[in-house]
Amino acid sequence: MPWVDLIAFADRAVQLAAADKSAAANGTNWIFFDRGLVDAAVALEYATGRSARQTLKSFERYHDKVFLTPPWPEIYVNDAERRHSLSDAITEYDRLVIAYHKLDYETIIVPKVSVKERADFVLRHLT
Repeated sequence: MPWVDLIAFADRAVQLAAADKSAAANGTNWIFFDRGLVDAAVALEYATGRSARQTLKSFERYHDKVFLTPPWPEIYVNDAERRHSLSDAITEYDRLVIAYHKLDYETIIVPKVSVKERADFVLRHLT
């Protein structure tokens, strides 16, 4: 777990995200990843200083458009899987926004609206 060993967690997250991406590579429909290689590489960069670009160099890029959902204080809760604070989530989100920009992805911020409105928003940006 990241609160036990962030480096081991991020390394494993890179491996799992790469496997997920590879398994989905031949699909013909839209496939969305909630967290993926870039997120894991950024966590590894944060933990070790090794650049995310270096970690990602042997992997194909995702679609050029990346949807990001900012931390939403009104619905943010901690539980067994989400132990980090809202402040930590905001810091991580800010790191990701910067990293995706540096990696030349087009980041699209998903608004804080209903699930249906968010789904419609994403679909509008993909057509």
